[in-house]
Amino acid sequence: MLRFFRLIAALEGISYLALFYNMLYNKSNNFELYQKLLYPIGMAHGILFVLYVVLAIYLKFEYNWSVKKTFLVLLASLLPFGTFYSDYKWIKS
Repeated sequence: MLRFFRLIAALEGISYLALFYNMLYNKSNNFELYQKLLYPIGMAHGILFVLYVVLAIYLKFEYNWSVKKTFLVLLASLLPFGTFYSDYKWIKS
C-alpha cells in the first residue's frame, strides 16, 4: 500500500504543477488552450488529491504514524513540490 501511496503522491504533485503551469503560462499566452486544459487537469488533480488524503489517513492507522507526521504529509499536499519533499523526507523507507 505504501508503494501505491508514493505513486499517487507523485501523480498528485505532477498534476498540481501542471495546473499551475496552465494557470500561469497558458492563461496569458494561449487562452483557448488554457480553457481546453483546465477541466481535465483540474478533474485529474481533484481526484488525485482526494485519493492522496484518504490514503494518508489510512496509512496513519496502518503504519501507526504520529499525528505530527500525518499532519506534515497532509500539509505537503497543499504546497507546490510538497508531495515530492514528503516522499523524500517522511515516506521513503
